[in-house]
Amino acid sequence: QVQLVESGGGLVQAGGSLRLSCAASGRTFSRYGMGWFRQAPGKEREFVAAISRSGDNTYYTDSVKGRFTISRDNAKNMVYLQMNSLKAEDTAVYYCAARRSPAGSYSTYEADFGSWGQGTQVTVSS
Repeated sequence: QVQLVESGGGLVQAGGSLRLSCAASGRTFSRYGMGWFRQAPGKEREFVAAISRSGDNTYYTDSVKGRFTISRDNAKNMVYLQMNSLKAEDTAVYYCAARRSPAGSYSTYEADFGSWGQGTQVTVSS
């Protein structure tokens, strides 16, 4: 298992941008598919974006397509979520997650991810 630590959350006005970072421990980071999930107040945690082990494949929930970009740097054990054109409805705690996975695959299912970070708060003011 890897250990994950998110950073980069904060308060931003609607239309603004934030970049979330997730630092992973361990020497086998490149064997893990990665994902970002979020949980808004009073709602269940939901999938946001996923990336395969090499970074070749990415997938986004419809509500963030064209605004968010997930990326990774395996040399630095890092995964990122660039969030542009933020909306009030993007307000949530954002979680980084990792899953051991075959090359090229990704998952949108929370249950597939075995390692989670502690979360970072993103607040978008309208």
